[in-house]
Amino acid sequence: MKRALPRSFYRRPAVEVAPALLGKLLCHETAEGLAAGRIVEVEAYAGPEDDGAHSYGGRRTARTEIQYGDGGYAYIFGVYGMHSCFNAVTAPPGKPEVVLVRALEPVEGLALMAARRGTDDPLLLCSGPGRLCRALGVTKAQYGLDLCGGELFIADAPEIPATRIAVSPRVNIDYAENYRDRLWRYFIRDSAYVSRVPRRFAAQGTLG
Repeated sequence: MKRALPRSFYRRPAVEVAPALLGKLLCHETAEGLAAGRIVEVEAYAGPEDDGAHSYGGRRTARTEIQYGDGGYAYIFGVYGMHSCFNAVTAPPGKPEVVLVRALEPVEGLALMAARRGTDDPLLLCSGPGRLCRALGVTKAQYGLDLCGGELFIADAPEIPATRIAVSPRVNIDYAENYRDRLWRYFIRDSAYVSRVPRRFAAQGTLG
């Protein structure tokens, strides 16, 4: 059984946790079996100051409540009434920051993922936040789960070198007038499993 990352990993700002999550394994154990994928693309959301975040301005609702607790819990929200999106809560209690996982490289339970998604193309199984949640069987029912537990968790894996991590602005936050252009989307630049990236960002700007 893979071991979940410790709580201390998450008790940092989202912009620190996000690139550190690249290469780690997002795992979901269900009655159907284990499905897991290597994290290849993420976005950081920095709490009340970030007008792209759900907690912007200190917004505190039933949906965002989990963000105000300790790091290392699952924040899951729905879009269009159809898709779920998985986020890891980061930072200490009282600081509502999260990292959205946008794409995975499937590594375990591919047949199960294919059945859930209706495709056996590995490049399409988890290339987007809604797709990866469907492939892993993640829904809003998993909201609030402890990521340091054994059902829905992120397992350790070798660190991705900074020179392989590329950056770009986040996706679909045109409403964010102040933080829209922050380079808080991190992805493994040579991974075929990353969702579409503007050409000028695919070849430029790494952390290293």
